[in-house]
This record gives sequence, structure tokens and C-alpha cells, in this order.
Amino acid sequence: MDSPTRRSFIRQAACAALGASGLVSTIWDLRKLCAATLSDATDYKALVCVFLYGGNDANNVIIPHDDAGYASYAAARGVLAIPQLSLLPITFLDGDTRDFGFHPKLPELQSLFNQGKLAMVANVGTLVGPITKSDYLSVGAAAPPKQFSHADQSVQWQSSAPDHTNSGWGGRIADLLNSLNRNSSVSLTISVAGTNTFEVGNTVVPFQVSPVGNFALAGFNGSANANIRLQAFKELLAQPHNNLLEQAYADRVTRSIADNDILAVVPAFSTAFPNTDLGKQLKMVARFINARGNLGMQRQIFFCSVEGFDTHSGQLAAQSGLLSELSQALAAFYSATVDMGVDQQVTTFTASDFGRTFTTNGVGSDHGWGSHQFVLGGAIQGGRLYGTLPTLAIGGPDDTGQGRWIPTTSVDEFSATMASWFGVAASDLSTVFPNIGRFAHPNLGFLS
Repeated sequence: MDSPTRRSFIRQAACAALGASGLVSTIWDLRKLCAATLSDATDYKALVCVFLYGGNDANNVIIPHDDAGYASYAAARGVLAIPQLSLLPITFLDGDTRDFGFHPKLPELQSLFNQGKLAMVANVGTLVGPITKSDYLSVGAAAPPKQFSHADQSVQWQSSAPDHTNSGWGGRIADLLNSLNRNSSVSLTISVAGTNTFEVGNTVVPFQVSPVGNFALAGFNGSANANIRLQAFKELLAQPHNNLLEQAYADRVTRSIADNDILAVVPAFSTAFPNTDLGKQLKMVARFINARGNLGMQRQIFFCSVEGFDTHSGQLAAQSGLLSELSQALAAFYSATVDMGVDQQVTTFTASDFGRTFTTNGVGSDHGWGSHQFVLGGAIQGGRLYGTLPTLAIGGPDDTGQGRWIPTTSVDEFSATMASWFGVAASDLSTVFPNIGRFAHPNLGFLS
């Protein structure tokens, strides 16, 4: 099993390499479209991606709760089976009579689901086009390349392209709608989790900030003399530099100073958040949303992440801790959006490299394919399960081996639903998602 440090290195190296990769042929130059799109819109909306790096085992997120379904689940999962009596029952608000429960470490998400603020989209995954088991087993099937590679699948998830491209679907949305933030000096895309493919546009460059904010230069305390020295330093940085390393240093420090100045107008946020990595990230996101007026922003796209879901071993304990962190942080963030009066305007969603095998390797699970994702917010038609759950049977119609489920909903369909809500016109969806025309449901209906 890769360590988080090694996975982070591989992921960031893959993202950096995208700049040298060729564009997918059907992705247009979005710079030609930016100025013409929604230039008169006056509303505010935000998308928040929470990426679960490593491949979350969603087979243990939503579990059959009835006796017969649970017995089949437990027989296949073996040592990974969550005890039936510990499952958190969920109530479907659309009359669905199926009996499921959430993992016992998701009480906050159980409550949001039962309130209609949270929904789950079943069996989502990277696809080139719709595919059946017989298609998959045939020679030359149109399956995503490098299916079980962390780096490649996280990039495909974030780019919504079957081949490497130099942009992500969030970045391409930002290219289209960037004119809405025409009075802002901050990028439409903001990452509190470092480098990612999702937010990279053809023209928009992500703004990166740590969960606790940028760090100011030492020795500049705001006094008159310090400000004189800071201005002199800025002027030195602005001078032309013949050495490439010197110029790169000057550019980076200049941008960092400007970024720190921006954070000075992003106020602290009073809503309590858990003191976890994801809790800190989402608290910073809440600060930026709260400062949207001061920053002149009508659209914002955020990226957060949690590492550690590559549970080849020690899965029960590791995933329990990770899901608890996820549940508590998402609940705190939703509460913050309610406090700010923007819960209808902020949609948060999870994503992950891939799912995991239904069968156990004895101490954990291995790399899979389709997985289930959460969507959260006031505009969500919650308390529902969207898409189609796989048949939970080894060797069944959705199993490519060991319980690696063929996705029944594509990343394109899942993401395009949010893009449409965010303001991307139907005529522009194929620009953001070059394969969307191959799928039957460009809008899954989970957003009002």
C-alpha cells in the first residue's frame, strides 16, 4: 500500500505533467467563450469538491439493512462486514421502500439525509461511454485507460476526460463563467488542499491557500518603517531578472505578497468546526464564502481533500476514523452555510479515485471501479438515492471480478448536473464534458 506521502507526490507529479500533454480534441479553447457567458447574472453560487484520495470503500458507506440483504453483504465482505445492529437507518423521502443503513461513523450525515439536505449518487465512476459486462469482457472494449492507477484515475475524475488534458472540469467551468467575477482580484477557483487537476482552466489559474491562511513575510509588522521596507522589496521584485530562477522566485514571492493582502479582507469565521484537517479546510472555505461581497465574487469553486482511503490493510479502523472526520466536517460546513444564509447557493460533493473490491483481501480491500458519492446543500433534492446501485453479487451482472462494479452513472453525468446548476448553459456542456453526449442523463435531477 502506498504511503500518503508517496501518493501525494505521484498525484502532484501527474498534475504537473498535464501541462505538457495534448488537449483532448473535442475540448475547445474556452478563452473565446468567457466574455459571452452569463455576463448579466447577479446571483451567487459555490461548488465545493471534497476529494477522498486513495479510493473510498463506499460498499461500507451505505449497506443493506434488511436481514436478507445484509446476510448476502456479510457473506461477501467477510472480515470487512459492519455489524448489522450498528448501522444507522436512513429514511428515503421519495417513497423508496428499500432498507439501507449508513456506516455507524456517519451520524451527522444520516441526520442531514433524513432532513433532505443530503443525497447519495450510486455507483459513479470514470467511463468513456456506457458499458455492460459483456462489453467489458470483449476485446477492444471502450473502458477507461489505466483503470486501477491512483494518479490516473484521480486525474480522470477531476478532468472528466479519458485521456490527459491540461485542464479540469472545474477549471473549464471557471473559464466559461469567469466574467461574472470581473471585479475580483481573486481566482474563481480556490484550493485549500494544494495542487489539483480539477480547478485548472485554460485561462483561470487556481488560487492556493493553506487551511490556516497564507503566512506573511517575517519582519513586516505594519509600522511606517516596515511599510517603507516592504515597498522597496516589492520594487526590487518588480525589476526585470535575466536569470530564470531569479525571475521565478520574484514572481512567486510577488504573488504570495498579493495573496496575503487578499486574505487580510477574509474575516475569521465564528461557527465551530472540528479541529481536523478537513475541518480546517472547510472553515477556510467558509471564510472565503463569507467574504464574497468584499472580494467581488458571484461564483466560487473550492477544492478540499482527505488522504488515506487506500485501505489495503487495517481498513475497519482506518475508514472509521476517516468517515467520522468527513461526517463531522461536512455537517459543520453545512451549518456554516445556513448561518451565512447561503445554504441554497452552496453545493458540496465528494469524489474519489475509484471504489474498492466487494471481497476482502483478508485485512482490507483492493482497487475497484464504481463508487457512491454524497451531494450536500440546501438546493439538493435530498433524502434520495440517485442512479442505480450495483447488484451486490460476486460474478453478478455488474461485477468485473472480486466485486469491482461497472459504474452505472458516469462522472460526466454526475458532474454535468452540478455544472448546469452552477450556470453552464446546456449548449456549453459538451465543452466542459467532451463525452457527455454519449450518456443518457446529462442531468440526474438531484439539484433544484
